[in-house]
Amino acid sequence: MLPPRIRIRRALRALTVLLLTAAAILLPSGAASADSAPGSGWNDYGCKPSAAHPRPVVLVHGTFGNSVDNWLGLAPYLVRRGYCVFSLDYGQLPGVPFFHGLGPIAKSAEQLDAYVDKVLASTGAAEVDIVGHSQGGMMPRHYLKFLGGADKVNALVGLAPDNHGASLMGLTRLLPHFPGVADLIDEKTPGLADQVPGSAFLQKLNEGGDTVPGVRYTVIATKYDQVATPYRSNFLDGPGVRNVLLQDLCPVDFSEHVAIGLFSRIAFHEVANALDPARATPTTCASVLG
Repeated sequence: MLPPRIRIRRALRALTVLLLTAAAILLPSGAASADSAPGSGWNDYGCKPSAAHPRPVVLVHGTFGNSVDNWLGLAPYLVRRGYCVFSLDYGQLPGVPFFHGLGPIAKSAEQLDAYVDKVLASTGAAEVDIVGHSQGGMMPRHYLKFLGGADKVNALVGLAPDNHGASLMGLTRLLPHFPGVADLIDEKTPGLADQVPGSAFLQKLNEGGDTVPGVRYTVIATKYDQVATPYRSNFLDGPGVRNVLLQDLCPVDFSEHVAIGLFSRIAFHEVANALDPARATPTTCASVLG
């Protein structure tokens, strides 16, 4: 019989392959870098924000996502509505193309910091708005809280953000039963380890309150979330927070954790409302026609 550590390594390799395969199936093929989305209308560093939409929008992908595939639905949706839209890759691991968000989350927040500075410099804007999916809705909170991001960000909109941890479809709940597995995950994919409920990263992030002054927060969750569970763990507490349940807006939207960021026109409409609350219109099942 193989030693337990070898069995654990093989199981984790199999799990990684499973998750990568699932991501490849769920996400459109042909991933590319953020600077090579021809004809997409976003990541145009010559874009100058309009008076109607004075802040560029920075899109932050989730775990196993990337700057293009994660946003093939939402980015064009916002571009058509007159926004300057940008997206970045972060949390890359050596030898792992296309699937990002796996590096230490604090380091990923540093990448976001540098990217926001790049967008502000190219557009001439004073602030950005950030829209993030899953880890991408939670990681920017580290940037806001610890890296001075609150001075450069007007609003953070999270789509199914794992603000208090992600069960990764319940698998992380098994960690206490397998001594050493958590350390192995931390060694190989620290971005996953940081998202385990109760991790040192999450404890530091949420200590002393969920929000920082001067930033508007919107959380859009789905009750069918099977990753960041229970879905109410997506929600934030604090001033300037609006927590939204997708099914309160449209009961027949069955989007789960992945689809809320990729496909849900109800979620997209609510993102637009969060970015421009002065011109918000009711988000209902009929919003998919907009």
